[in-house]
Amino acid sequence: MKILITGNMGYVGPVLVRRLRDGYPEANLTGLDLGYFGSCLISNDGILPECRLNRQYFADVRNFSDELLSGVDAVVYLAALSNDPLSHAFEEATFNINYRACVATARKAKAAGIKSFVFASSCSAYGYAEDGARTEESPVNPLTAYAKSKVWTERDMASLADGTFKVTCLRFATACGMSDRLRLDLVLNDFVAGAVASKKITILSDGTPWRPLIHVKDMARAIDWAIFREVSRGGAFLTVNAGSDRWNYQVRDLALAVAQVIPGVKVSINKDAQPDKRSYRVSFEKFKQLASGYVPEVDLITAITELRDGLNAIGFHDENFRQSRFIRLNTLTQLKQKGLLSNDLEWTARSPLLRASA
Repeated sequence: MKILITGNMGYVGPVLVRRLRDGYPEANLTGLDLGYFGSCLISNDGILPECRLNRQYFADVRNFSDELLSGVDAVVYLAALSNDPLSHAFEEATFNINYRACVATARKAKAAGIKSFVFASSCSAYGYAEDGARTEESPVNPLTAYAKSKVWTERDMASLADGTFKVTCLRFATACGMSDRLRLDLVLNDFVAGAVASKKITILSDGTPWRPLIHVKDMARAIDWAIFREVSRGGAFLTVNAGSDRWNYQVRDLALAVAQVIPGVKVSINKDAQPDKRSYRVSFEKFKQLASGYVPEVDLITAITELRDGLNAIGFHDENFRQSRFIRLNTLTQLKQKGLLSNDLEWTARSPLLRASA
């Protein structure tokens, strides 16, 4: 079994690679990534996550050789500019990487005889929905370029799926939890980082918006299922909400849970904040029915505890972490300011990566 993972050097990739390597020791695991976040590493075991791969390619999903698809059985498409601030700052690159390149990769994968294609989509497709939990049959309401890129990709890939090419779009809840390449621009991770660094949690909204969450380990479990699922479990083309009904939380409740695990934390809510239009609850009943044995296992308190312990283990105490490399927008902005990335987020001639491959 040969599996190609695009965007493997991000937040989800290292956790997914570890799961696949542990679960399928003989599998041929290949990574394809531009390496934007390669230096954003936080690891206590001294092992570079990519060492668990058979091969790592440094390449752009917008322009890579078809030869990399030779002999591949499944593609997992994680490559993306992965949140709303990034998509606002780099809108055209968001559509090119998240949407156009994904659909083009799926077409090439089908032409190459690849049987399974897994796309990391997002529950942000639902936008604002205060009238009940969203199901897969609910109308989508993407409010940002990031959310639109996910919805458009799902739409265009539906026509590619057939009896020989299985496509699974996993609409993930908001990610959280420890990873070798940690992100702190995710709501729960942000709250734990604030609690550890300063004993303060600052909620930028009024705390009432709803967010469904999923631990990054459970995202890996869902992808594992999607790679190998039988067509009878959802059809040749499947879009499914990936998460757990137990993980629908209001933002303020997440902050209070963190304060419960980390005593002495002060929670500050911006009661004068403008209403956050990104508020929605999601039903994960369909995923529970289809993916029996792969439903989320990690609970909220465990996720908070692991984040606290992981940050403490590296001596984390940066009260200004929102200006740090653990915020994806900061990393790309700094690379661009140094002249290493173009406006389209392509490596420039000044990049060590390009010089090394020349």
